[in-house]
Amino acid sequence: MDVVETAAACGALLDAARATGATVGLVPTMGALHAGHVSLVERARAECDVVAVSIFVNPLQFGDPEDMEKYPRTLERDLDVCREAGVDVVFVPPVSEMYPSWPAPPATTVSVLGVSERWEGAARPGHFDGVATVVAKLFSIAGACRAYFGLKDFQQLAVVRRMVLDLLQPVEIVGCPIVREADGLALSSRNVRLSADERRAATALARALDAARGAVVAGERSGPALAGVMRATVATEPLVELDYAVAVDAATLDALDTVTDPGAVRFLVAALVGPVRLIDNGAALAAADDPAPLVPIPTATAEVRNLERIG
Repeated sequence: MDVVETAAACGALLDAARATGATVGLVPTMGALHAGHVSLVERARAECDVVAVSIFVNPLQFGDPEDMEKYPRTLERDLDVCREAGVDVVFVPPVSEMYPSWPAPPATTVSVLGVSERWEGAARPGHFDGVATVVAKLFSIAGACRAYFGLKDFQQLAVVRRMVLDLLQPVEIVGCPIVREADGLALSSRNVRLSADERRAATALARALDAARGAVVAGERSGPALAGVMRATVATEPLVELDYAVAVDAATLDALDTVTDPGAVRFLVAALVGPVRLIDNGAALAAADDPAPLVPIPTATAEVRNLERIG
């Protein structure tokens, strides 16, 4: 397993692999790896010849410096996880490699209008600009590849898909199922910050999604009523402070007044559990877990670059 810290070294390894005819899978992460990340690596391993993982706590997507400071960092353990999972290349850049001007913000950032502006985008101004900027840089470094993202961050997945489409990047985005604990809690690197009582209360998010699904099965078609079902479920946990719970169109993330196609509905929920912000989501119908990309994304040769390599 190669562990590299520079964009040039990472790009050279992946270019060399493609030169032999190998396909590349990329799993972007912020570290503190758990079974959800491993499931992304396993999917990439099954579909690609070479698997790369990036580990970078991206300061541009944190609006609160304290939140970034508290984000768990477990690099040595993460490298062990990658090694055991069969990762070929791990990219662990310092902040100065990704943002040479830091702590001054970069002069160039990426904004994805529309799909990024509500829900998490409204709650965390600038967050998705930070996500889109760092992911665009990672795609520029990695080159033509498949990139694997978990469905837990559903809005993030939508933002990245829109960015790839609009910038004509040679990247196929693959959405992968949410990995959950036995009690339904979605795996998240932030879960380690929960106390035992908060950890128990946090299952209210998954229970809210289940309640909304049950209402759809029972025939409920009012978007506000489905949101009300989720709110009522979360309200049973005093340690959980709800931010939003909504039924949205899975393709546009617009809030729905009326559900005409249950297969095109996604439930989104976000809350503070103690000091920790958690998000979760789920399809109204299990068979519609992940909507297809907006259009088929063409394959590209190793020489194609749609963004100039940073480095």
